[in-house]
Amino acid sequence: MPEIEIIYNEKSYKINENDRLRDIIDIFPESLRGDIIAIYIDNILYDFHTPIRGGGVVNLIKIGDPRALDILRHSTSHVMAQAVKRLFKDVKLAIGPSIKDGFYYDFDFSDGISADDLPKIEEEMKKIIEEDQPFERFTKPRDEAIKYFEELGEVYKVELIESLEKEEEISFYRNGDFVDLCRGPHIPSTGYIKAFKLLNLAGAYWRGDERNPMLTRIYGTSFFSKADLEKYLNMIEEAKKRDHRKLGKELELFSFHEEGPGFPFWLPNGMVIKNNLLDFWREEHRKAGYVEVQTPILLKKDLWVRSGHWDNYRENMYLTEIDDYPFAIKPMNCPGGMLIYKEKIHSYRDLPMRVAEIGHVHRHEKSGVLQGLFRVRSFTQDDAHIFMLPTQIEEEIIGVIELTERIYSKFGFTYTLELSTRPEKSIGTDEQWEIATSGLENALKRLNKEYTVNPGEGAFYGPKIDFHLEDCLGRLHQCATIQVDMSLPERFDLTYVDKDGTEKRPVVIHRAILGSLERFIGILIEHYGGRFPVWLSPVQVIVLPIADRHVDRASEIAKALFESGVRVEIDSRNEKLGYKMREAEVKKIPYILIVGDKEVESGRVSVRRGGKGDIGSFSVKDFLERIGEEISSRNDAE
Repeated sequence: MPEIEIIYNEKSYKINENDRLRDIIDIFPESLRGDIIAIYIDNILYDFHTPIRGGGVVNLIKIGDPRALDILRHSTSHVMAQAVKRLFKDVKLAIGPSIKDGFYYDFDFSDGISADDLPKIEEEMKKIIEEDQPFERFTKPRDEAIKYFEELGEVYKVELIESLEKEEEISFYRNGDFVDLCRGPHIPSTGYIKAFKLLNLAGAYWRGDERNPMLTRIYGTSFFSKADLEKYLNMIEEAKKRDHRKLGKELELFSFHEEGPGFPFWLPNGMVIKNNLLDFWREEHRKAGYVEVQTPILLKKDLWVRSGHWDNYRENMYLTEIDDYPFAIKPMNCPGGMLIYKEKIHSYRDLPMRVAEIGHVHRHEKSGVLQGLFRVRSFTQDDAHIFMLPTQIEEEIIGVIELTERIYSKFGFTYTLELSTRPEKSIGTDEQWEIATSGLENALKRLNKEYTVNPGEGAFYGPKIDFHLEDCLGRLHQCATIQVDMSLPERFDLTYVDKDGTEKRPVVIHRAILGSLERFIGILIEHYGGRFPVWLSPVQVIVLPIADRHVDRASEIAKALFESGVRVEIDSRNEKLGYKMREAEVKKIPYILIVGDKEVESGRVSVRRGGKGDIGSFSVKDFLERIGEEISSRNDAE
C-alpha cells in the first residue's frame, strides 16, 4: 500500500494511504489521545473513521475546541435519530446537522409528537450513550445507496442522494443498529457524549421550501461536561429575558409585518439608536483616514456577471427589469466600490485608499431561517474597501484590528480571533496566497493577539480574520471580518501606476466591523438587556412631577434639558409617583428626575439612576454637566 508523509510538531511520520486516525493515534502524545476528536491534514478534516488520502501538516482538534463541539453535536443528532427510530417505528428521517449552540434533526412522524415525548427520547438516548457504540464510516455506489434507502422507505434520504449529481460514492455512518446518510465527521463513539438536553420542537418545511411537507424539528444541545451544559441552560433562561425580539417590541424599537416578512420597520426609538451608532462609526472612521461613499441599490446584470455573483449567488438576489434589461438589487456593496475605484487613474502615491460605505443590501433568505434582527432580508452593512500595495497589507490589517478594538471596547465587548486559510477550491497563485496569509498572520503577531487557525475555511478569493464577539452572557457572535481579496481586482481590471511607470494590480481588503447594523443592534439589545448606555438610549431622562402643582417646574427642567440636547420626556399624568417610576423602569430610561415640594423650594431635583436607585439631589446645572459628560464621552458615569 502506498505511503504518505504527515508532519506533526515538526516531526515527519510515514503512514499508509487510507489509514484512519484510529490507526495512527499512537503518533500523538499519550496525554492527548483521549482528547483528540479529529485532525486536519493539509486543511482537510479527518475524523477517526475517514480514510486519509494525502499527506501534509497535522493540526489537532481536541476537546475544548469549538470545532470539536460541532462534531460532538452532529453525532448527538445521530443518537437522537436512532432513539426516535427505536421509539416511533413509522418515522421518516430527513436531516440532522449541528448548528450554533446545538443540533437539530427533522422527522416526518405519521402520528405526530409533542414536547411531552422529549423525556422519553432522552431516556432512550442515554441507553445508546451507555452502550458506547463506535461510529463506523462506509460507502456505497450511488445506485446502491438509492436502492438501500428506497427499501427502507426513507424518501427524504433518496431525494438527498439524487440531488448529489456529481457524487458516485455515497458515504454512510453506522453506530449500533442505526445507519444514516452522512458526510461526517463524527466522534469516536457515543460514549464521548457526556451531557445533552433536548430543548424544544418546531415545524420546518422540508429543505426550507413552503411548497414541501412540514416536518417536525427537534432541537437539542450537547457538551463534553455536565458543568458546561448547566452553564448553557442557565444562560438560555437569562437569554429569554433579554430576547431582542421581546425587548424590541416592549421598548418600541422595531417591528415586523406580514406585508414585508424579513424586512424590519424601524420605529422612532430604534432610529435614535441606529443614528447614534452611525454617528459614532463615522467619527471613528474619519479619525482612521476613511472617506465615505454611497453606491446605487439597483445595478445592471452585467456588473453582477463580472463580479461572479450572477453565477454563484443569484438565488439569493432580488431581480427585476428596467427598460427590458435585467437588474438586481445589490446583496453586497463590493462591486459598486470597484467601479468607484476605476473612475480615474491611480498612482502608487494614492494608496492606501480607505473607502467606507454604509450600504443598504438585500438578500433572499428562506422564511424558515428568519430570526428577528439576527437574520433578515434587508440590512445595513458597514463595509469598507481598502485598496493598497502588496507591501501595505500588514500595516493596513493592523489599522483595521485597532479600529475594530476601539469600537468594540466602547460597548464592553471582548472578542476572539480566528484566521481562516486557503480552501481546497480557490483562485490565485501560491505566491499571492502566501503574501496575503503572511500579512494577516504577521499583523496578529505584531499586536500580540491570540488566535486560532481555521484551516481551509478562507474565502475562495483569499484568507480572512473573523472576530467572534463575546456578549455579557458569554455567547459568541461573528461580526467583524477582514478579508484579503485577489479576485475582484482581476475581474474588474483594477490597476495603479507604480514607481517604474508600469501598471500593477492593487490588493483589496474587504472589511466590516459592525457587520449587519441590524444584527449588531440585536446583539446590543440582548447584551444590555435593553438598558442602553445614556448616549445610545432613545429617552435619556424622564421628569416626574409628583402632583399637578409641580408640573410647571418639571416642564422648566425638561425644557432646559431639551435645549441642551438631552432626549427628555415629562410624565405629567395624574398617577401615583410609584406607578410612574415603575413604568420608567420598565422602559429602562437611564435617569428619572423627581420634582415635588422639596425640589420646587430648593431649586434642585432628586435623581434616580435606572436600575440602580436614588443617587442624590442635584442642581439642574450640575445634573446637566453630569449627563453631558456621559453623552459626549459615550461613557456611563457609573
